[in-house]
Amino acid sequence: MAVDRLLPTDEARDLIQLTRDVADKVLTPIVDEHEKSETYPEGVFATLGEAGLLSLPYPEEWGGGAQPYEVYLQVLEEIAARWASVAVAVSVHSLACHPLMAFGTDEQKQQWLPEMLGGNTIGAYSLSEPQAGSDAAALTCKATATDGGYVVNGAKAWITHGGIADFYNLFARTGEGSKGISCFLVPKDTEGLTFGKPEEKMGLHAVPTTSAHYDDAFVPAERRIGAEGQGLQIAFSALDSGRLGIAAVAVGLAQAALDEAVAYAQERTAFGKKIIDHQGLGFLLADMAAAVDSARATYIDAARRRDAGLPYSRNASVAKLVATDAAMKVTTDAVQVLGGYGYTRDFRVERYMREAKITQIFEGTNQIQRLVISRTLAAN
Repeated sequence: MAVDRLLPTDEARDLIQLTRDVADKVLTPIVDEHEKSETYPEGVFATLGEAGLLSLPYPEEWGGGAQPYEVYLQVLEEIAARWASVAVAVSVHSLACHPLMAFGTDEQKQQWLPEMLGGNTIGAYSLSEPQAGSDAAALTCKATATDGGYVVNGAKAWITHGGIADFYNLFARTGEGSKGISCFLVPKDTEGLTFGKPEEKMGLHAVPTTSAHYDDAFVPAERRIGAEGQGLQIAFSALDSGRLGIAAVAVGLAQAALDEAVAYAQERTAFGKKIIDHQGLGFLLADMAAAVDSARATYIDAARRRDAGLPYSRNASVAKLVATDAAMKVTTDAVQVLGGYGYTRDFRVERYMREAKITQIFEGTNQIQRLVISRTLAAN
């Protein structure tokens, strides 16, 4: 079911319709095949880039779409409703462009940003490490200054699009403590950079998640983004936006599950009537719809605050927490609506339930979101 969206401009409405057309023609016909076979959808991201869907929240000056974040996130939700793996990768690409856009010099932007925003190069984000996930300040991957740049040694983990992306935001230690971390823009063909085999995940099978290993990899000084020691500031500023991206993905996933459940409930009969007409199941679907609508409202509210230049870090955490918890509940309930069929891979709700779980974990676990929110309460 197409969501009746409140959008700020005619241009935004046209953009949503374009997204639906592209997603229905390009994504929907092949999603089941690639998710089942765990194969990468070659050409999909190039198509999205040509349609201008990989650069929406960035300025036109650098090749972006100059769209409000409120609109970009609703585009992301539409993609997620067709294919969560692709939507997550689009969100991560946008996240990976943020450090250069927000902290890069004009020279750096001119050199790299147009290709990134045009979709000619796809980005990935490498902050987490095998022993440093939520505690980003504990990372140990080290960048040692040398003539003309840095020599990097260490490992990164849980990289969406790992091994396939064209560039990687690397956060590595250049000093001591939380202010001893710096940000680098590393091309995929850097000598000494290798990738582990794709993780065998519960869901999101079509886009790989890998580790990365740096073995005396040389990164030129001009590829450091921001000042030395500014890495965590850069990382966390990007994560606020990234959390909104994941919230939008979670809502798209939940909406897809709700649509499947409603369609099934209108077709299946029991005790002489459609099962949607049984109050017990009808109320379950109503609760699912309320959860989806509420989650959508939280991410749109946070996005509007971002667009207005207001503080939105707490709101981003609220949106990520509410939307991803809702996605987990709604997809689980969708399986319940379909009964035994929902537990089989013949129906998409089984996949939706598996995919929803990771949304509660990446871009900061929901326990971390609660910590962020509680700290803002304590500060008041």
